[in-house]
Amino acid sequence: MTTGIFSPPDIEMTRRDDGSIVLASRAPLADHPRSVGVWLERWANERPDGVFLAERPDGDHTRPWNTITYRAMWDSARALGQALLDGDLGPDRPLAILSGPSIAHGQLKLAGYLVGVPVVSVSVAYSLQAQDLGKVNHILSQCDPGLVFVERSAPFSRVLDANPDRPVISGDGERGRPLAELLATAPTAEVDEAFAAVDGDHVAKILYTSGSTGLPKGVLTIHRMLCSNQMAVLHAWPFLAETPPVICDWLPWSHTFAGSHDLNMVLAHGGTLYIDGGKPAPGLFDATVANLASARPTISLNVPAGYARLVDRLEADDAFAAAFFERLQLIFYAAAALPQDVWERLETLAERTVGRPIPMTSSWGLTETAPAATSAHFPLDRAGVIGVPLPGVELKLAPNGDKMEIRVKGPGVTPGYHRDPEKTAAAFDDEGWFITGDAVKLADPADPNAGLVFDGRVAEDFKLMTGTWVSVGTLRPAILATAAPLITDCVVTGHDRNELGLLVWPGAPVDDDYRAALVERLRAHNEAFNNTSSTRVRRVAILDEPPSIDRGETTDKGYINQRATLEARAEVVDRLYAADPSDAGVDPGILFICPQII
Repeated sequence: MTTGIFSPPDIEMTRRDDGSIVLASRAPLADHPRSVGVWLERWANERPDGVFLAERPDGDHTRPWNTITYRAMWDSARALGQALLDGDLGPDRPLAILSGPSIAHGQLKLAGYLVGVPVVSVSVAYSLQAQDLGKVNHILSQCDPGLVFVERSAPFSRVLDANPDRPVISGDGERGRPLAELLATAPTAEVDEAFAAVDGDHVAKILYTSGSTGLPKGVLTIHRMLCSNQMAVLHAWPFLAETPPVICDWLPWSHTFAGSHDLNMVLAHGGTLYIDGGKPAPGLFDATVANLASARPTISLNVPAGYARLVDRLEADDAFAAAFFERLQLIFYAAAALPQDVWERLETLAERTVGRPIPMTSSWGLTETAPAATSAHFPLDRAGVIGVPLPGVELKLAPNGDKMEIRVKGPGVTPGYHRDPEKTAAAFDDEGWFITGDAVKLADPADPNAGLVFDGRVAEDFKLMTGTWVSVGTLRPAILATAAPLITDCVVTGHDRNELGLLVWPGAPVDDDYRAALVERLRAHNEAFNNTSSTRVRRVAILDEPPSIDRGETTDKGYINQRATLEARAEVVDRLYAADPSDAGVDPGILFICPQII
């Protein structure tokens, strides 16, 4: 029985003598295909003319969509699969893709899935935004690809020049072999034999995670992880089987959110993915608005920063709101906490525009869980709950200090890290549970069906000099909710200090009015939490230097890494805690304001 668009949860909870709690769904995991390519074969036969992927030429939102059908994708994947096999690619010689989401990217990805060639979609930011090519060079060195693909050659010339011995294929034909040449390859029985041999244990892709410190590590993502994950999500969202999903997505395929969850959800159910050439950033968001209005999605999938910008435009443009909400069945967010004011504004907009509520939900997972391990597949009225374990997933809440760390077992969990046995061994506890480093708590200790609440990263929490613990994972979203839109993001300071502080990125021009408004908001935050030392902000530094991807402060999804930012800006933190910060004056990149917010 379903409740609206959700299947109601049925969770079993076991409390163990060691203080840990084990949670699992009583619903069985449905049978899933042996490989991702099986989905493509199915829809090529059942919906041959259905549009799988669509993109605007050159990302120009004023131009018509280019599309590829399921049959055309199947045909191109077989042709490219033959070309990959001809090039001696295989389990130990993967295909690396440096460019972002595109039809060509999708063709190559599906070709690799089809014939058992692991695909390595590399974050575009490592090549085009980073000043230092250390991360992309590390990835190419460690995975040792048999081919490297770039859509356009010129933007990636630095990386290609730094790796001259790597065979290259390019969309424009200016470097290496042109993609069109590979697409003209005639597939043979070798492709069919390779496809038949791919099973759940084969590596579909290697996803390199940014990590909190050090160089990216390659998460082995096998076909069983991807296929079982979509069947688990289908249990939570049964409407997917009734209405093929239509989504419009800007998120990068080098991350598990878009590359594993979103893309495969469309493929598993014969839906359509409109590749959004825009993103929630200045100068690019107009393209996103135009693309969303054209696509009229059935599911909205985004990160909180995207929704924060989207809700402003929806409120200001009734025609856009009408197009956006017309077919919408679900609003989904992940990767960070959604501010409650954004949640409530979206609710109000939906009621005003289409006269009905649009359910909003979230989930929790990691690259190592492909990604969804939990889902909030029950009605919610506010942000914060990350849901319950999906079918096939077992969760152990293990005591870790004053928190409960979440650990995972199931078919969606990675077998380990590419060519890194030490990190693989350290990732699992002595019972074989994957150690996540994330903390959660039961929304209702007596009712596991009420879900889990995210309680921050265990490694991000710290103690003040008084010995008081500070929960960064709960404090930071509360501050952002109170201070929005004056703050676009922030990092909490105070480890081994007497009081809490903030490094903030401003959401408006910094002048006297801005400073006064920010102080007022932070005072309101302090009062709301009764001015307790673990939540009271006393010092603030406004940053005018954006977070750096080179230093690991941010990802191309916009997620801020607390630990990496504090390490990179240690001097700023020291100045923030000077006896009288105003004496430090104003430096490029830092302005001190109101060091004592009482």
